[in-house]
Amino acid sequence: MTVVSPVCVETPAKINLYLGVGPRRADGYHELATVFQALDLTDQLEAEPLESGVQLKLRSGKGVPAGPSNLAVKAARLLKREYEVPQGVRLTLEKRIPVAGGMAGGSADAAAALVACNALWGLGCTQAQLSQLAARLGSDVPFSLCGGTALGAGRGELLTPVLSTGEFTWVVATSFTSLATPDVYATFDKLRGTDFPEPSVPRALLSALRSGDQVAVGAHLHNDLQAAAVSMRPELDLLLEAGRDYGALGAMVSGSGPTCVFLASDHDHAMELSVGLSGTGLCKQARIATGPVPGPRVTRTRT
Repeated sequence: MTVVSPVCVETPAKINLYLGVGPRRADGYHELATVFQALDLTDQLEAEPLESGVQLKLRSGKGVPAGPSNLAVKAARLLKREYEVPQGVRLTLEKRIPVAGGMAGGSADAAAALVACNALWGLGCTQAQLSQLAARLGSDVPFSLCGGTALGAGRGELLTPVLSTGEFTWVVATSFTSLATPDVYATFDKLRGTDFPEPSVPRALLSALRSGDQVAVGAHLHNDLQAAAVSMRPELDLLLEAGRDYGALGAMVSGSGPTCVFLASDHDHAMELSVGLSGTGLCKQARIATGPVPGPRVTRTRT
């Protein structure tokens, strides 16, 4: 193995255009039927060689753990262990994806760590090999590794690429507070009970993505966890309604929340939405993002 120069990786956030949640499985997870899309709202991860061990430094990201519980650290350690790498790595993370916001920021960082360390250590792992490790790290990590638009089944780790035409423009409104995914699922279980059918993604949404029909995509946005998130953060309902009043083609809570996303007709409309939502005082920040975009990519090496 050859140790290469330190590398920098950009890794995208994800949203669920459709999130159908089935009953709790024997392993504690829920069966999912979802459509992921990666957005150009990214974290940045730098990796540089150490003699041994795995270290993480945070440039930003209040509330993000910097120790062994961080998914990026877990990913680097898993790759190091699986391929018996003697060298270590120092990771430096700059957070831009909302923390505990339902956009898989931690999973994105894990995917970035796999890509960065694979390059740093000169392992030459294929996408398929990294994907196998990604599935061991978390349900969203496999999609975070591949990006684009994809169907997710199982607990979200079983992926099928989805043909998506054109570019979709989103406004991502972050909340003043956070929500823990296990708490949202627990509330979902209480609200829904146990007697409900297995979820499935509507064909109309897949057809709309294939044709690039933004209006139809907006009409078919759906999140089974939204009711649970709103019950825990009632102000989210006011934010979603405000987005619809400003002409959003679709509005929903992203994943387990509390971040909300709004589909705009174009960039100018997104600017109007962003300004309007920011002025309501119901969100911390409203940013414009586009998708789909590829998964983590090495953007530069430092000399």
